[in-house]
Amino acid sequence: MQLSELYKRALAFEFLSVEEGMFLFEHAPLTELMFVADELRKIQVPHGKVTWQIDRNLNTTNVCVANCKFCNFYRIPGHAEAYITDMPTYREKIEETLRWGGDQLLLQGGHHPELGLKYYTDTFSAIKNEFPTIKLHTLGPPEVAHITKLEKSTHYEVLKALKEAGMDSLPGAGAEILVDRVRRLISKGKCGAEEWLEIMHQAHNLGITTSATMMFGHVETLEERFVHLVKIREIQAKKPTDAKGFLAFIPWTFQDVDTLLAKIRGVQNLTTPDEYIRMIAISRIMLPNVKNIQASWLTVGKETAQLSLHSGANDFGSIMLEENVVSAAGAPHRFTYKTIQAAIKEAGFQPQLRNQQYEWRTIPETIQEQIINY
Repeated sequence: MQLSELYKRALAFEFLSVEEGMFLFEHAPLTELMFVADELRKIQVPHGKVTWQIDRNLNTTNVCVANCKFCNFYRIPGHAEAYITDMPTYREKIEETLRWGGDQLLLQGGHHPELGLKYYTDTFSAIKNEFPTIKLHTLGPPEVAHITKLEKSTHYEVLKALKEAGMDSLPGAGAEILVDRVRRLISKGKCGAEEWLEIMHQAHNLGITTSATMMFGHVETLEERFVHLVKIREIQAKKPTDAKGFLAFIPWTFQDVDTLLAKIRGVQNLTTPDEYIRMIAISRIMLPNVKNIQASWLTVGKETAQLSLHSGANDFGSIMLEENVVSAAGAPHRFTYKTIQAAIKEAGFQPQLRNQQYEWRTIPETIQEQIINY
């Protein structure tokens, strides 16, 4: 293989194979890889701005039976710290979110063995009835799979009911690595790779916009990362022509503090800034049919995320007014609506507030600065 030929094909938006992508990752000079990815960004996102969002990651429950070995957030059923969020709490949190300029809840939780479809549809409907303007970016394919099993239903019917109750979009949560060898080692209680992909396909058929993620830097091989990227690309290619499908792809690094993966298996996140930037660039190159690539400042920090903006990324994600899951595994980084814009400007770009559909928003005149207390 020749690098120059692969660069040419990438810039023509061709689908590179797993082997070709790996060759680029392992042999391309970082500066050249960054250049190619940056050129693709300029074509796909010609306005040149870096988008960002204000939302709140609020958890429906911390009760979970999936037993993921990278998660410190969950509690088993009956645990003294187990909870299910009630409507007064949602009300308080949403009112705060609106004051702080947010327009959306990222609403996720655990695989609670007693919370079926009715709980979620009732919850979504109650929130929408009281706060009709708030957007619900809710659950994820593993939670949809869990609900489907409890109901003995189908993915399509569950997603349809959730959409009718108020689900606006479906996050790419629980993807980890879409290879079952890896999933058996780190998240055996979650749905398999093919079920995750099928749920996303059904969401696209229903016109539900989604995102896709990849958590890397643990037990996966380099080849398995590229298999993951190709599977995401294939599902995007199957979406109906009038559907947006995957609006964004977000690669983020495994956070290892006090996790079972670290304690029992000795698995540590050894991802370097160089490696993360390579993965951002490769994501842009391997996913020519996904428009937005998001840098995970939460897991890699400000400086590496800023470099990612010159390596194919065009989005800085959300300031996350609240986040409890990844933070519980050691992610220490924080932004406010002022500091995230300053970081984007430092990197040489113009910041642009957006919503989940990547439509631009104006920063509310009444916005209040949030107090970071998590």
